[in-house]
Amino acid sequence: MSASSGLASKRPASQNFAWRDQARGLIDDLLERSPAIYWTDFLLSAGIGWAMTAVYFLATPWSALQIGAFLLAAFLFFRAGTFIHEIVHMPSGQMVWFKRAWNILLGVPFLMPWVMYSNHVEHHNHRRFGTPTDGEYLPLGSSPIGETVKYLAQAPLLPLFMMVRFGVLGPLSWFNAKLRHWVLTRASAAVSNPYYSERFPKRFDKHLKIVEALCFAFLATLAMLVAFDVITGWQVFMGYLLLAFTLGLNWVRNLAAHKYVNDGTPMDHAGQVEESINITGQTWLTVAFFPVGLRYHALHHLFPALPYHNMDEAHRRLMQHLPADASYRLTNRDSFFTVVGELWQSARNTRREESAMRAWLPRSNRS
Repeated sequence: MSASSGLASKRPASQNFAWRDQARGLIDDLLERSPAIYWTDFLLSAGIGWAMTAVYFLATPWSALQIGAFLLAAFLFFRAGTFIHEIVHMPSGQMVWFKRAWNILLGVPFLMPWVMYSNHVEHHNHRRFGTPTDGEYLPLGSSPIGETVKYLAQAPLLPLFMMVRFGVLGPLSWFNAKLRHWVLTRASAAVSNPYYSERFPKRFDKHLKIVEALCFAFLATLAMLVAFDVITGWQVFMGYLLLAFTLGLNWVRNLAAHKYVNDGTPMDHAGQVEESINITGQTWLTVAFFPVGLRYHALHHLFPALPYHNMDEAHRRLMQHLPADASYRLTNRDSFFTVVGELWQSARNTRREESAMRAWLPRSNRS
């Protein structure tokens, strides 16, 4: 499986990607972002999310109202949080106040300032995509099923990792150069690949220190409120559960972003698109679980600058006008469950000695 995927990625783009120029012509007029749509969508999602959070904290424990508020808040925060993906694809001087508002309403209280995701642009680099140096790729489909289980088991621990990162490691690293280097290379990127080790972009160093200070101040304030009995430890735990569930939604959703069967061989742009997935079934689950254009992940890898609010129209045009043999058509799946079923089956059929994950492991652990 993984070997065939690697061979597919090496096919000359002229044989499997000749339709790209036609595709670009079909969507050229859709590349402009609408600030009004971004602001309206984000503020409504975040605002109602915080309102539902208040209901969640104030409602009778375990009541239908509390459970409903918890779920609604999580899905709305998930939607609002997904704008981080749009932000990192914006030019540095575009919609600056939107980026700041995102940090204020979500980035700092969720301990995930958008600059921590600046490494995402590497995920679109043909020299990195689908390789051990890609922070957002693990070969789960070409590795035994235990690797997928390990991946999912991390989700409940994500808030704890972030609390340690910003509450302990970040502040301490300001005073220790060796620790700072480790933090910048091993704990300053929002990645799903735990073996990723790349130095945080130097151009954002100042920005990172500012948001580190803000996140530390947020955690310190929270600790003081607990110490002075303004809030209880149980309420902190409730907040942890909400954050873990929200982050977990994206962690699980990510299983349907790619096929995850590459063996670590670098892939050209055509290979990236063919390895990526579009979820085309328009169900309530798709709408909730793949917000802000996430369901068109193959389309995103085809045209990373395409704004989310134009993806429906772009996909419609491509499906209507591209040649019947265009590989873009092969990226479509009906549902999340179809994609995960394919990944699960692929992983089940992979023997341990064939695992592509060995290429991701540190050299000392490969056996």
